Amino acid sequence: MRNADPIALIALHLLRFPMTVTLRFLPDDKTVQAEVGEPLLEAAKRAGVSIPTGCMQGSCHACEVELDGEEVCSCITGVPPSDTEIKVELYSDPTW
Repeated sequence: MRNADPIALIALHLLRFPMTVTLRFLPDDKTVQAEVGEPLLEAAKRAGVSIPTGCMQGSCHACEVELDGEEVCSCITGVPPSDTEIKVELYSDPTW
């Protein structure tokens, strides 16, 4: 696909990865439709899920969640493209 039309490549990408994805927040088992690239914290808020925050820059890790098995700071992470539901595991830390 070295000389492939860029527009065709984008169209193929959009077919594979829709612009909206379903996020499932666990253990609350709440779901929400989110736009690819939307800040994870905003999607959580729309779902009625509270994720604690601290620095809002990703260095304190207060907002750390597990996104499909990978630990991320939700204050600096956008919703990734996916053709399947994305599981977001929330942590419980009484100090935050």
